[in-house]
Amino acid sequence: MGKINVLDCTLRDGGYVNDWAFGKDAIAGLLNNMALANVECVEVGFLRPVTYDENRSLFPDKASLDGILKNKNKNVKYFVMYDVSNPIDINSFPKNDGKGIDGIRVIFKKDRISDGIDAVKKFMALDYLVAANFVSTNFYTDDEFIDGIKTFNEIKPYTITIVDTFGSMKNDEFLHYIKLADEYLDKDIVLSYHAHNNLQQAYQNAVSFVNLKLDREILIDASVFGMGRGAGNLNLELFAEYLNTNFGKDYHIVPVLETMDEYLQETYKKNFWGYSLPLYISGTLNVHPNYAIYLAEKNTLTEKSLYEILKNIKEEDRQKYKKEIAENYYIEYMNVFKDDAEDIRRLADEFKGKNVLVLAPGRSINEYKDKINAELSKNDTISISLNFYNNDFKTDYIFSSNMRRYNKLDDKIGNDIKTKVILTSNMREAKNKDYVINFFSLALESKDIIDNAALMVFKLLIKLGISSVRVAGMDGYDVHNPYVYSDESTQFDFSNVADMRNKLIKKELEQIKKSLKVEFITKSLYE
Repeated sequence: MGKINVLDCTLRDGGYVNDWAFGKDAIAGLLNNMALANVECVEVGFLRPVTYDENRSLFPDKASLDGILKNKNKNVKYFVMYDVSNPIDINSFPKNDGKGIDGIRVIFKKDRISDGIDAVKKFMALDYLVAANFVSTNFYTDDEFIDGIKTFNEIKPYTITIVDTFGSMKNDEFLHYIKLADEYLDKDIVLSYHAHNNLQQAYQNAVSFVNLKLDREILIDASVFGMGRGAGNLNLELFAEYLNTNFGKDYHIVPVLETMDEYLQETYKKNFWGYSLPLYISGTLNVHPNYAIYLAEKNTLTEKSLYEILKNIKEEDRQKYKKEIAENYYIEYMNVFKDDAEDIRRLADEFKGKNVLVLAPGRSINEYKDKINAELSKNDTISISLNFYNNDFKTDYIFSSNMRRYNKLDDKIGNDIKTKVILTSNMREAKNKDYVINFFSLALESKDIIDNAALMVFKLLIKLGISSVRVAGMDGYDVHNPYVYSDESTQFDFSNVADMRNKLIKKELEQIKKSLKVEFITKSLYE
């Protein structure tokens, strides 16, 4: 059997977690620790047309790469990744002088393979070790993959890589591509594997690969603690230990663990990566994981709804993620028409002549409990709580446009919770509902807050002929603190987009206030 090599890709693929902002010390520390760990190859980051920042693992040129590799270990091959979809000018890249970077990994999607071939040739002409990475390998038919291999056989790069971009390749499918590659790829070209872990298949696939004991040199990508976008990658520490035990390798695990402890622990706490149901779903459906991430971050969909949206993504959209496309699929799913004229009429009769109090789930309702209950106790007050119910505040109605949050209440309605329910028409799975209002009659203009419950209720009140509303608990989002809600059941972290959401809500409020007087009785950023 041929030699087994491991490539650490933490600084490159792990960079999707923290926008490649590892910090100067962490970059240097990781490079040093990987040499101490005896890994054969390290990927130091991306070649990107950016302004160089020593704290990020993005590099615009060879000079910036040379800067971090002044003390390179002679036993390690150092690679950087080049993406044909976001390229630097290869013509300005100098020849390999033996200093700094050793190799370039070229990634290309199936529709850009000709660009990938061209880039591989150019970097090879500059005397670099070059990898040809077949992004989303399982989107290639057998014939297409074999044709690609035969083309690279003529060029003779250092390695070609099977890439499970969406983490969707189960073991049988993965081994099928490995066996095709082994059969058709020249024996002097290294065969590589880059995993993603959406279906938790990365470790099993890698183990199956080495256990084939192929008569060729192979290379497997891994990252410290599996650091990578979404579900992450193959765990370097786990796979290295397996190779030590079963193949007589001599990887030192302690420097890998120290890397996690010293340089990545805080990032992990702030930006979790690892197994999740949305990424499992995207993996099973072979859809770009960013669709799942986008939809999950909406925090409005159950896993069933998310599955339905991802399942209906068209074949031509599945590989190429764009936020605009994801938004369109989300909006299309939410657009369930309901003739709500009768429900609007009934609500208008019930609200007529009443003072309206809207109760949002912000933390301030705990501080102003007595004041809010004094308002609720007035005979001429009618009240609505938004996406939650709190036994400390007996509201007359619950309004919800968010199936994920309403799921926590649905089975309690009519039993523990005695109140009427107003839902929007997108709430397909709801069992208990007294009134259903057409979603798009209340939807907001901005797609980022299209289903903000407070603003939707204000628009509903205008439809009902209400001229003023009092509001409690609409505190606003805090960029420094995700815990802006009154209890754990309503928590969701919008701190990373707090400023954007606050600005959009203020803008929508300005329009709403032209038709509805809005008075805040608790502290609010929107006053």
